Amino acid sequence: MMTERAAGLAGPSSQFYFSQRLRLHYVDWGNEDAPPLLMIHGGRDHCRNWDWTAQAMRERYHVIAPDLRGHGDSQWMVGSSYEINDYVYDIAQLIHQKGLAPLTIIAHSMGGAIALRYTGLYPETVKKLVVIEGLGPSPKMLAERKQVSDDQRIRNWIDEIRRLSSRQPRRYESIEEAYKRMQGENPHLSPERARHLTVHGVNQNEDGTYSWKFDNYVRAFSPAGFDEKVTAELWSKITCPTLLIRGTESWASDPTEDGRAKHFRNAKVVAVEGAGHWVQHDKLEEFLQLTDAFLEG
Repeated sequence: MMTERAAGLAGPSSQFYFSQRLRLHYVDWGNEDAPPLLMIHGGRDHCRNWDWTAQAMRERYHVIAPDLRGHGDSQWMVGSSYEINDYVYDIAQLIHQKGLAPLTIIAHSMGGAIALRYTGLYPETVKKLVVIEGLGPSPKMLAERKQVSDDQRIRNWIDEIRRLSSRQPRRYESIEEAYKRMQGENPHLSPERARHLTVHGVNQNEDGTYSWKFDNYVRAFSPAGFDEKVTAELWSKITCPTLLIRGTESWASDPTEDGRAKHFRNAKVVAVEGAGHWVQHDKLEEFLQLTDAFLEG
């Protein structure tokens, strides 16, 4: 595994931009004359999730990785749910303000759903797209959710937000304690990767304890639900070559088997053996090989 010290390269610079009055953070890995590559993290994650991928690609691309609103070092929302279109707007603003289009996007989980929606809305701005388990709920999960009426779903959301409003961010006595929690969340992580993600994923509180950076409200699903029709329609509008990656040991279902892959015009589905939901961590070298072959092909 390549590290900043081993590579002899400096880490990324922290930058900020504004979207819907929120001060949002991103890291820029330099090399501005190279083709732009945007990396979008998943839910309850942060931009430094991409450090190993960025290190491997920074000499060929201008890599930018944002912290989504409510995550990492980006500002939290006030008075609204974290709805996918809010995230899409933020990404559209970053691309617009920094003049990144046309660009390549690599995205994970919720970040993948955001990237797919953005690309469906603005297909002419994306050259190639790599998405790791970012298709959202499987058809089976959606069928189960449909058993809940619309009014009950909204009441459930109200109840969940009320619970989250009283939930204080968990405090860890040390980074070591938070690191052990990170390892428990993904047993595939090497100790070095788990520690790196923990160090960049926590803030130290005034009393000396540590808490995760993300806003607890991001845990709540939007009361609007998941619109399958709109999502499939936007997927069908994506014109660029698309690589859909999943881990065979993940909870995510196979988009070829469950029928979701049929909505894409030009998509290749690859399953990575021995990887869970975080394929880019669990099988980094294999992920980089797949991604390089796809982007350079």
